[in-house]
Amino acid sequence: MINKTLKETQLSDGTKISDLVDAEKGIISPRIFSDQEIYELEQEKIFSKVWNFVAHETEIPNQGDYVTRFVANDPVIVVREAENKINVLLNVCMHKGMHLCRTDAGNTKNFRCIYHGWTYKSDGTLMGAPAAKEAYKGAFDKNQFKLVNARVERYAGLIFATFNQDAPSLDEYLGDMKWYIDLYFNRTPLGMEVLGEPARWIIKANWKSAADNFASDSYHTVMTHYSGVELGQLPPNPMFASFGVQVAMENGHGIGVIGAPPNIPLPEYLALPQEIVEAAQAKLTEPQLEALRRSNFVPGNVFPNFSLLNVMQLPGLEENEYPIPFMSMRVWQPKGPNEFELLSWFLVEKEAPQEFKEASRDNYIRNFGASGMFEADDAEVWSGIARVTKGVTAKKELKLHYIMGLDAEHEPGNWPGPGKKIAQTTYTEQNSRNFFGYWAKLMSEES
Repeated sequence: MINKTLKETQLSDGTKISDLVDAEKGIISPRIFSDQEIYELEQEKIFSKVWNFVAHETEIPNQGDYVTRFVANDPVIVVREAENKINVLLNVCMHKGMHLCRTDAGNTKNFRCIYHGWTYKSDGTLMGAPAAKEAYKGAFDKNQFKLVNARVERYAGLIFATFNQDAPSLDEYLGDMKWYIDLYFNRTPLGMEVLGEPARWIIKANWKSAADNFASDSYHTVMTHYSGVELGQLPPNPMFASFGVQVAMENGHGIGVIGAPPNIPLPEYLALPQEIVEAAQAKLTEPQLEALRRSNFVPGNVFPNFSLLNVMQLPGLEENEYPIPFMSMRVWQPKGPNEFELLSWFLVEKEAPQEFKEASRDNYIRNFGASGMFEADDAEVWSGIARVTKGVTAKKELKLHYIMGLDAEHEPGNWPGPGKKIAQTTYTEQNSRNFFGYWAKLMSEES
């Protein structure tokens, strides 16, 4: 049980979150990755309070289209009611709490519970129930049983939801991260589209390991993904992934933009087709175009658990093969302190030639699909952390050190984008400290 008698929330053994996370010094206890009580507190303090990414608009383009997702550990239905109206409904029947919609995606005019047949419209309004007049003797008011609706806001085709009526607007919550979302999700007049349904698989690890990795950790690239070096997909230079900028933003958001190392002639603009570059030039601002020109590998994370990966990936060993970029977004959906479900989407510009769309998707599947080479590397690392840090001694005695770049100067240099920047290198853990600092802040606040 959580002790809420003091100003700062304490765990049942009296431990404060501030005892476990010192973001300013970069010292973190591994207990935050393995403790059941902390996991349950996260659902209350974080996921139920902030904006959660639930779907992309192109997943539900037509009236009646829906997908089922999660907000915190609450199942939800994301459904298009009309052309410009999207609802996010708690996926629980108002009668006896049955799981209402049990398919991942589809199209329907209504949602009918298999338990007693209560049927709801796409806005959650109860349409009726079998034999309601006879069974309830006239004491059945349909207006009392509307499904619980979340707040829904959208940005650049991304749909977010929260059940917290006191949360700030999505615009305020995203803050400077909108500049980068526009750059990587919304850079052409027609925007991006999701192709296919998200791939889903389970990883035996804590969701924060994955979110932190995408927010901050380019340092692991050459070592963890050394097989990519051996196959000629990555340069052998151990500093390869350090050339660029890391940007920390308010509310725990972070992104890294890795550019070309000196003396390595990599293409500009993520090696995107000329049609896409020209479309971006017609839409983006000059500073955004400069940032896109200098982008080659771009991981980032919108707090808490929505990540992006827009990269220029070499397809193989052939010298004459041209790099093929791809765009992926993913959600690290917590299922327990040492388990999360990974949802991974492939996106591409609507304006892109069909040949490029197919090649880009193939490269995404080969490298960051469920059995992709680089995806498997990361999963082994995250699950390895979970395996060895949940012992009694590890949780009591071990301290993890997120100290890289702790004394680095935060100067904009010549980077054109907003946020707190460490110029000239991405070998820093400022975004980790930013992520865990905001995590600790939310976890410490009284409800």
